[in-house]
Amino acid sequence: MLKRHFIAACTALLLGGFSVQADESFIVVQSTTSTQNSGLFDAILPQFFEETGIEVRVVAVGTGQALRNAENGDGDVLFVHARAAEERFVEEGHGVSRADVMYNDFVIVGPPADPAGIAGARDVVDALGAIAAAEAPFASRGDDSGTHKAELALWAETDADVTAASGQWYRETGLGMGATLNTAIGMGAYTMTDRATWIAFGNKGAHGIMVEGDPRLFNQYGIILVNPERHPHVKADMGQDFVDWILSEAGQGAIAAYKVEGQQLFFPNAAR
Repeated sequence: MLKRHFIAACTALLLGGFSVQADESFIVVQSTTSTQNSGLFDAILPQFFEETGIEVRVVAVGTGQALRNAENGDGDVLFVHARAAEERFVEEGHGVSRADVMYNDFVIVGPPADPAGIAGARDVVDALGAIAAAEAPFASRGDDSGTHKAELALWAETDADVTAASGQWYRETGLGMGATLNTAIGMGAYTMTDRATWIAFGNKGAHGIMVEGDPRLFNQYGIILVNPERHPHVKADMGQDFVDWILSEAGQGAIAAYKVEGQQLFFPNAAR
């Protein structure tokens, strides 16, 4: 990878008679709260900057919002976890191509009282059904994030109508993963979270993992360069440098090396 981005860190632009100095040595990555809240970007982005001189500015929102932002051209790279939506993003011409980056899994966490009796369950659909049957409080992100999309897909396999239960035992926070965990812990509710955020989360209280290990809880992340033909202002060269680095041995190694309390949070699986 060339270190060409150290030259011309600033360029002069004439806008309405004013000369504006614009630092072009950065890209914007639309990503998720899980990659940010877990501390992954804080760990790996300095390594990318050291090698390339490119600063990465992360917008951490739910996957649905990240997709909408990228569709509007508000970013150079998309790094999220909702594969069907990512593939649709590319098919509709908003992105150049999609690649697998890494994976982990989702877990259901809950209070020690475990009113639905699901502790140790291995079938997540049965566990959600038990929560609904007990009308035990469940905090959902409710924000169209990748986690929320995955959660709704699982509820769809049960007999529960979470739309009808909204505001009753099923509570939608409209917030990111960390804030939703805080809500769930504060109200003694169950919730679904990606494991990385749970491991890095510092306010677990007495909550613990109730359900894990079901293959339906698999959580894949992907990366996409926003299409510069659709949005000419996209910094395609630097964005592609970031994509290439994330998929390279160096980037994949940096992801694998990131641990919290000795636990690996993400498992790289880029095809090389």
